Amino acid sequence: MIQTPSSRVEEFERLPFKEFTQNAYLNYSMYVILDRALPHIGDGLKPVQRRIIYSMSQLGLSSTAKFKKSARTVGDVLGKFHPHGDTACYEAMVLMAQPFSLRYPLVDGQGNWGDPNDPKSFAAMRYTESRLSRYATILLDELEQGTVAWVPNFDGTLEEPSLMPARLPNILLNGTSGIAVGMATSIPPHNLREMAKALIFLIENENADTKDLCKFIKGPDFPTHAEIITPATEIGDIYENGKGRVKMRAQYIIEDGELVFTALPYHASTEKIYEQIAAQITAKKLPMVSDLRDESDHEEPTRLVVMPRSNRVDLNALADHLFATTDLEKSFSINMNMIGLDGRPGVKNLKGILNEWLSFRKTTIEKKFRFRLEKIVSRLHILEGFKTVFLNLDQVIEIIRRTDDPAKELMDTFNLSEIQVKAVLEIRLRQLAKLEEIKITEEMAALSKEKAHLDKLLNSPRAFKAFMIKEIEEDAKSFGDKRRSPIKKRKDAEAFSVTDIIEVEPVTIILSTNGWIRTAKGHEIDPANVKFRTGDHLLCHLRTRSDKPIVLIDTSGRAYTLFSHALPSARGNGEPVTGHLTLAPDATICTMIAAEDEDLFLNAADNGYGYIIKFNDFLTNFKNGKAVITLSPNDQPMAPLPISDVNSDNVAAITTDGRMLIFPVNELPRLKKGKGNKIIHISASGKSPNPPEKLKFLKILPLNSKLVIYSGKHFLRLTPDNQQNYTSTRGRRGKLLPRGYRKVNNLEIIPIQPATDDTD
Repeated sequence: MIQTPSSRVEEFERLPFKEFTQNAYLNYSMYVILDRALPHIGDGLKPVQRRIIYSMSQLGLSSTAKFKKSARTVGDVLGKFHPHGDTACYEAMVLMAQPFSLRYPLVDGQGNWGDPNDPKSFAAMRYTESRLSRYATILLDELEQGTVAWVPNFDGTLEEPSLMPARLPNILLNGTSGIAVGMATSIPPHNLREMAKALIFLIENENADTKDLCKFIKGPDFPTHAEIITPATEIGDIYENGKGRVKMRAQYIIEDGELVFTALPYHASTEKIYEQIAAQITAKKLPMVSDLRDESDHEEPTRLVVMPRSNRVDLNALADHLFATTDLEKSFSINMNMIGLDGRPGVKNLKGILNEWLSFRKTTIEKKFRFRLEKIVSRLHILEGFKTVFLNLDQVIEIIRRTDDPAKELMDTFNLSEIQVKAVLEIRLRQLAKLEEIKITEEMAALSKEKAHLDKLLNSPRAFKAFMIKEIEEDAKSFGDKRRSPIKKRKDAEAFSVTDIIEVEPVTIILSTNGWIRTAKGHEIDPANVKFRTGDHLLCHLRTRSDKPIVLIDTSGRAYTLFSHALPSARGNGEPVTGHLTLAPDATICTMIAAEDEDLFLNAADNGYGYIIKFNDFLTNFKNGKAVITLSPNDQPMAPLPISDVNSDNVAAITTDGRMLIFPVNELPRLKKGKGNKIIHISASGKSPNPPEKLKFLKILPLNSKLVIYSGKHFLRLTPDNQQNYTSTRGRRGKLLPRGYRKVNNLEIIPIQPATDDTD
């Protein structure tokens, strides 16, 4: 059955939607991958870059030509080969001209083409001028020598090269980056001289592995002079796998007691780094820095100056901190994904790339040689005809003068081909001189010699390899330069700790009931006499040192960490603590503590449970804190109590019903967080069910200490001997206090002073 166009359309329109969308998206993704985002291994270019270079060559914009407006080039590219947006096309052209973006620029620009701090600050294409760089000749010199396939342009009126016949692996020399559909590429640039040595070694040693090649290619070579600090073993793994990350670090010098950064990592911005350092200064994280200046200009593109407050500042340590906290140290992600000779995208390792490129180059050279051989054979054929003419000049002239069809007569008389006869009949009279005959003989000899040389190269693998090596050596000499990115062994950068950057001094932290916090220098201040905002008053205070972290605990059982240097001065009303912390919903700060990392605390709640915890287990870097004690609804955390001697101290616990229990503190478990174990048994239905019984007072009772219980205007003093009546094991119900002392207002611990001998 023959399908009509209408039936075919109808059949197409009846495709399942799922199948149609899958096919449409697949076609789109393959177009993006193959014709926009990924470079080809042969010339290392994306289609837009290839078209820009070809258009510029067609416009005669060689490296020795006069500059032309960039708008002229962009117009040619869009009109003839690349019907896309002019802005995107011009940006691609700009990247090819920026020496800080491309290791070996392909375009030579004149005008404002951006700067390292702001690569997109380039002028519009109507202002800038451009031409091809000298390096671009490695892509163009062999273009017209039968080396590449030509394909129709988008409207079929012109032809464009499908690839450029690159004489060097531009895919690795300049690298590239791009995002396709479902895949991306990020190939770093490399040094031309190192690459040439590796290629020559691989030509001579086909069984060489990636490890052998890394003896020549030490690592990427970025346009900037920043150091590469990734260890050689890791770089070797990257080249083996085709993926990884390379870490770069800025270079600096110490000049007149100042820290001067002179080279930044690839794609790092002086402006952004300036903002990062300035933000740290504003946040009081760099008190040893007095000023920051950006002195970059045209003569010195990178010059960022950090001024210390005094000559006692360790500038190397300061640089180390900045490496750890700013873009002065930056990583470059490597993903060597490219379109191979088989037309398919794939991630390749170093040896795979070089082997495949050498195969491409070998094929290109063979095409060039065979193209040249065809030209030589064709020319020799014509010269043979010329030689016959000069040997029989008079007879040839006679035939031309007297015969109606001289071409046929010449072919029959001298056994010439149609091509030869056509060339003979087009000879001018002045070319019949004796001198021309000598020139023809010399040209034939030269062409015959060249033909023999080409035949030898094509038929001798050894000679062919020697030619490839010589060609690579010449290009390395012509276009190569020294490595810009030194590879150094450096220790990992470490940021300053808080104790490194602040002046150690005694401080008093003051917290109000409404959650306003501030810090005062010294311990002499009386928090009770400090002024508060209207309706606010003192909640608690803490005497500590400026280098010690402060732990704040909220009513939900979460702990938060602050440092006094970040808090406002006590001269004002302070700041809301919520500006520094993200509290749990409906929670408020109820207490503060500070101590040494290994100091022990009794952490408990009024539900009668608790445990022993180290101070450093309270600490956290998270702004929203961390849970340190598990609470049920209506439970409240109690202030953590410092333990002086875990092996001899006791715990004194008193409930709201007037029951007291004393037991050794070491009966409690050591935990980092949780509910803990039962301190004192609290009855679910005590004498006062409304409100329910709770743990009211909790104290650490050192050895040989008096315990004073206050109830209203009365107090009860318990010596160590009297305390035995209330001493038992952890978790017991405890013993009722005497009548009149069961509503406890306060609990005081008084150490017993040892007796002194007053006799002489």
